[in-house]
Amino acid sequence: MRNMRISVRRLVEFVLRSGSIDNRMASSNRALEGTKIHQLLQKSAGDEYQAEVSLKLERVVDNIAFLLEGRADGIIKGEIIDEIKTTETPMEEITEDFRPLHWAQLICYGFILAETTKLDKVTLQLTYYQVLDEEIKQFQRVMTRSEMALFVDDLLSKYAVWAKMSAAWEMKRNKTIQELSFPYNSYRRGQRELAIAVYRTAMSGENLFCEAPTGIGKTMSTLFPAMKAIGTGKIDKIFYFTAKTITRQVAEDALEEMRRKGLAARSVTITAKDKICFLDERKCEPDHCQFARGYYDRLNEALFDMLQSEEAITRPIVETYARKHTLCPFELSLDVALFCDAIICDYNYLFDPVIYLKRFFAEGPGKYTFLVDEVHNLVDRARSMFSATLRKSLIMQVKRGLDKKLNKRLLNAINAMNREMISLNKKLTELGKTVYVNKEKLVDWNEAILKFTFVAKEWLPQNNQSESQADVLELYFESLRYVAIAECYDERYVTQVTRSHGDLEIKQLCLDPAFLLSEKLKLGDSSVLFSATLRPIDYYTNVLGGEKDTSRMIFSSPFKQNNMHLLVADFISTKYQMRENSLESVVGALFALISGKKGNYLFFFPSFLYLQNVYELFREKYPEVQVQKQETSMDEERREHFLEMFQADNEETLVGFCVLGGVFSEGVDLRGDRLVGAAIVGVGLAQLNYESDLIKDYYNKSIGRGFDYAYQIPGMNKVLQAVGRVIRGEADRGVVLLIEERFSAERYRALFPAHWNHAKTVKNIHEISREVSEFWQNS
Repeated sequence: MRNMRISVRRLVEFVLRSGSIDNRMASSNRALEGTKIHQLLQKSAGDEYQAEVSLKLERVVDNIAFLLEGRADGIIKGEIIDEIKTTETPMEEITEDFRPLHWAQLICYGFILAETTKLDKVTLQLTYYQVLDEEIKQFQRVMTRSEMALFVDDLLSKYAVWAKMSAAWEMKRNKTIQELSFPYNSYRRGQRELAIAVYRTAMSGENLFCEAPTGIGKTMSTLFPAMKAIGTGKIDKIFYFTAKTITRQVAEDALEEMRRKGLAARSVTITAKDKICFLDERKCEPDHCQFARGYYDRLNEALFDMLQSEEAITRPIVETYARKHTLCPFELSLDVALFCDAIICDYNYLFDPVIYLKRFFAEGPGKYTFLVDEVHNLVDRARSMFSATLRKSLIMQVKRGLDKKLNKRLLNAINAMNREMISLNKKLTELGKTVYVNKEKLVDWNEAILKFTFVAKEWLPQNNQSESQADVLELYFESLRYVAIAECYDERYVTQVTRSHGDLEIKQLCLDPAFLLSEKLKLGDSSVLFSATLRPIDYYTNVLGGEKDTSRMIFSSPFKQNNMHLLVADFISTKYQMRENSLESVVGALFALISGKKGNYLFFFPSFLYLQNVYELFREKYPEVQVQKQETSMDEERREHFLEMFQADNEETLVGFCVLGGVFSEGVDLRGDRLVGAAIVGVGLAQLNYESDLIKDYYNKSIGRGFDYAYQIPGMNKVLQAVGRVIRGEADRGVVLLIEERFSAERYRALFPAHWNHAKTVKNIHEISREVSEFWQNS
């Protein structure tokens, strides 16, 4: 007999869902509109109301032992079971049969209660709370235990075919995992130790921060042991999180390599909705999109079709089945993920409080291992994901487009938001400032936004043809995010009000995301956070949610140290105030670097303006050198063209001018003679700015290292990443020039990795030329 654990919510939604996708019906954050209201109603119900009751029941149907579990909102006198639903729908439209899925969920809870307490019948109470008018409507049904048993058994019987398919797959998968050996003939230096550490982390349910330099093979070193842990039953799924498309491709390749060695494992890659949408204009409404219309009526057939045929469910596979069954490809990738063993996706599907995968994480922790790749990127991404902004210009754009007579309720809500903005703008004027920072949340402003979301949610589906539909929808989603972030707001936040270019912007700025990240990591059983550059590792452990006793590992580079000739030109200052005076010296040093060998080089700069200034002077002085430069906005096609120019058989030298921390400074893999050298101009510090100074002040007060945390360490990580473009394989050889006097200062040398201890200081351009020539002559 097979065992299957399933929540009431998932059972009901999977078996009974029908109809279309409609993003206008997107719910406000449950933590906002649900939990607080639930608690209020539960408290007002009196002492006989038992709130938030966990329910479990084992039920055998079709030779499957189901463990059915859920949480009832309330039980009254032991025989009335209450389910609370919040809604923005007008009260007159809420009838007893308003949402059949709500009754289905309640019947399941009622049956578990009756079966576990031996009640012959149960009163089912469905409570609707209308959040706009703050009204309550209740419906009751009395059902016998036998009536509810028939209903629940029918649901379980319909789900049984999926349960049997999943159980058969699990047996096949586990057998292949147990027989799977490491897919390569041998381990690289450090690779076996990393794999062992990851396996122990997964098996022990702990967290690990790890610096694994380029060449170790960190993707396979993390995926292989995590897959082995699945085979023991310790974990159910692997989530591989990353910030970049190219890294997702590497993860797909690693899984495919294991499949070639006999592994049977399903994986899905989730592509962002905007990228995978079939329509030129993404509009997730049934009247506009055939792939949204009737989506749930066709979904289960498509899932069964896909799962019978596919293991590596990549973007092209998702698109193929989505077109075949006329389904939204993005939603299809999310739904098939429930049946996959490995899920490859962006950071935001775990960490973002609005976009996260609710089907996995909304009901609490699971038996998951999180593999978080290139985790140095998560610092800035986390601050962004846990921050939210609203602009006055968007609010006024919506207001101008609405008819005063036809949209009175919506206009009232927008005017309330605008009045709060006018008050804040007045405060800025009184202070004589363009930026105002408040440590506490703006309660009245937040309340105005929340009320707007309730009204807008009611307005949107009733005004399909309105010319303001798109603007209202944009403001609605921006407001939902703002309201969601308000729930995270604590002493690690400030509210920043900025007046600029005739607009007013209100931002909830997350200064320290560590606590919020740590809470998200608790949604899995274990996690491994790793990157080629994670230095100093204590900094990353601190800002990314680790604890004092969290495990840390640093591996040395597997490549021969002398394959990279590292030079430090500390006779040049690139500090902001010195840049114009040092242009000639910088250009001379760059030319000296490329003079020793014809080939392809990358030069990295701290800003586009500085890049442009050096680029123009370099072209003027050395017109014979072929050059290209990164532009401020380059689509994927132009980025690919930029990299395609770096061919190993180029007859003449090619130099690419790029921005430090940009798309070409990490994740780029130009092996062998496709890249023979790089120069990094400056220590990577961002220009002084208001937000970074707020972060600096926060860390100065909390740990006394404000400048390090806000400027120096993030800047130096950009340098480390850029240098990492040069040596990508064991046979690669190359030269690297660090241009800036601060590279010789102790506070920066302390951040050099161990395999940089051979760095050689050069005191003039002649020494650069000599060192480079001697290196290539001896290669």
